[in-house]
Amino acid sequence: MTRKGKRLALIVGALAALAVATGLVLSALRDNIVFFYSPSELAQKHVAPGMRLRIGGLVKEGSLARDGRTVAFVVTDRTGELNVSYTGLLPDLFREGQGVVVDGALTNDATFRADSVLAKHDERYMPRDVAEALKKQGVWQGEKGAQK
Repeated sequence: MTRKGKRLALIVGALAALAVATGLVLSALRDNIVFFYSPSELAQKHVAPGMRLRIGGLVKEGSLARDGRTVAFVVTDRTGELNVSYTGLLPDLFREGQGVVVDGALTNDATFRADSVLAKHDERYMPRDVAEALKKQGVWQGEKGAQK
């Protein structure tokens, strides 16, 4: 084999090893990636129960119900709605009509079982993904906040 052939074989081998390593890393991370959806996007996607998700939107007015440490509420993007159940302490700024992001999984009965609840931290802040989803629905007004 010539010097040029050896170099070419080495480069091809290194690229093949890099491709295999990249494939293995992406395969390992597939189960750990959490996707973001608005309630109406989730309804369109037909996500399988048990899949880890991140849902964002507004807490629907009049939907908050407490039973001890368990809290049930509805997350809406003004087009779709999703029932959420959460056991634990809610953030101090959590309230109806405010932006929220919840992490968890969809159950078999189409209820979202949340592991964590994140509330917006001031009047103007909305997570970028939530704001973009609400803009697509035509209900987000930027600095003024969402329509009520």
